[in-house]
Amino acid sequence: MTRKEYTTPSGTIVYWTNDIQSQRPSLVFLPGLTADHRLFDRQTDYFSRAYNVMVWDAPAHGLSRPFSLDFSMDDLARFLHSILEVEGIQHLILVGQSFGGYISQCYMQLYPKSVLGFVSLDSAPLRRHYYTSFELAWLNHTYSMYYAIPWKWLIRWGSNGVAQSPAARQQMRTFMLDYSKTEYCLLAAYGYRLLGEATKMQYQNPLCCPTILVCGRQDYAGSTRRYNRRWAQQERLYLHTIDRCGHNSPYDSPDEVNNVIVRFINNL
Repeated sequence: MTRKEYTTPSGTIVYWTNDIQSQRPSLVFLPGLTADHRLFDRQTDYFSRAYNVMVWDAPAHGLSRPFSLDFSMDDLARFLHSILEVEGIQHLILVGQSFGGYISQCYMQLYPKSVLGFVSLDSAPLRRHYYTSFELAWLNHTYSMYYAIPWKWLIRWGSNGVAQSPAARQQMRTFMLDYSKTEYCLLAAYGYRLLGEATKMQYQNPLCCPTILVCGRQDYAGSTRRYNRRWAQQERLYLHTIDRCGHNSPYDSPDEVNNVIVRFINNL
């Protein structure tokens, strides 16, 4: 994987690709809120042998800092589209974890003809009717709630709450310690606000391609499991549940996630 950069008026986005070959399908990995490209280390290593692979640090995440918090969810999709055009990456299979799954859905709304498939890892639908008014209102008040928690406790709860394996918990602690407490709380709160705004966009049908939902049985991040059950039922999607796995499934259960993606690609 080769590190590359894409410059925008708000900051520089850092991303990685392997040797892009136009005839191969392309896996685009999008990490979740406050995580970075390292969340998908086990996937990029595995799939770069046979597929085009791209992964990024989303704006204001990881090495894509400093970056002004002035973008919308659709802006993130447009940034991604510009990078893919620069790299000549086509035949997309979007693999979005949590917040990366929301970006994927926005991308499919804006560029539906360019996506072959969507793998939703520990994410949720963007359509308004899945959420209660209380849940959406809560998204606008997370900064003060997070900041009131001592940083040491926030790191412990944040890492233990999204993962089951010691390695995945340690990895999340590493992500969090890359930020200051203020920066982390601002970024998390901004991401939640974008999610709330995106659910009000009245997307007609962002799922323009074959889709699979993946969720850990021990995913205790918000109501992710409930959202996925309803999502699968209402839109007739296949939901794959992983035992002994939390919210950060690419690192908690990398081998099973890789197998799910392989089977999904083979069935396209």
